[in-house]
Amino acid sequence: MYLFSYFTGEGEDGLHLAWSADGLSWHDVDGGAPLLHPEVGSRVMRDPHLSLGADGLFRLVWTTGWWDRGFGYAESRDLRAWSPQRFVPVMAHEPGACNTWAPEIFHDRRSGRCLIVWATTIPGRFPETDLSGDLHDGRQLNHRLYGTTTTDFVHFTPATLFYDGGFNVIDGTLVDLGDRVVLIVKDETGAPTPRKHLRVAFAPEPGGPWTPAGPAFTAAWVEGPSAVRLGDAWMVYYDEYTRGRYGAVRTRDFLTWEDMSAQVRMPPGARHGTVLDVPPGAVTALRIR
Repeated sequence: MYLFSYFTGEGEDGLHLAWSADGLSWHDVDGGAPLLHPEVGSRVMRDPHLSLGADGLFRLVWTTGWWDRGFGYAESRDLRAWSPQRFVPVMAHEPGACNTWAPEIFHDRRSGRCLIVWATTIPGRFPETDLSGDLHDGRQLNHRLYGTTTTDFVHFTPATLFYDGGFNVIDGTLVDLGDRVVLIVKDETGAPTPRKHLRVAFAPEPGGPWTPAGPAFTAAWVEGPSAVRLGDAWMVYYDEYTRGRYGAVRTRDFLTWEDMSAQVRMPPGARHGTVLDVPPGAVTALRIR
């Protein structure tokens, strides 16, 4: 069974969930009503990333606002009762940092730690691509991926640069293939020619070193990739945000791709979410209400 965590609108009403038996047809939980309302940071819940630990805890991280220097965190055993929300100020040590966007949790079986990766712009830090990004609220954005690790989600290592592929980048998600790790990213280059597509890099372990990012495997103007194993292949879902819909591709090697968008039915209005493989009991419990 599979769960899909997502937001709608601008993220003002909080966490939405959907479930699927096959990873193709998705059904809203609670008729599309939010299950958790944002209470920290700038009080939105965008880009919600849901993970399930070996301890049976669901952990949620999210973007709390356009210009916050940290992300939101909460945990739950049943996706109904949640811990108090916390704001984790991972970029507070960088007073010039503009934002903390789309945090994602990766359970690193090699180290036993959890790695959290997100995108931040620090003006002037990467001058070679300073003019490649979008202008938001008068701020020129030029992102790279940063990361921290934790074992308890209370204590976090100092944030460090996680990925610099030589281009403006957001929305990093990691996939463990056993013998190597895949990093799927959005090339956020907006000028002089917009890219706004998804690319892939590989490394022997989550800390790198990373290969050069490959060519685009989606059209332009997509974001929020999320990958899950379906049978003998991987499905990568993504938000076609300018078209108001979701797309998906299937791959077995993260080098060749089959468009599956016509077969996937995501909830209407779903934006930048995460697909997660879960025990059937987790979905059964959610549907009993």
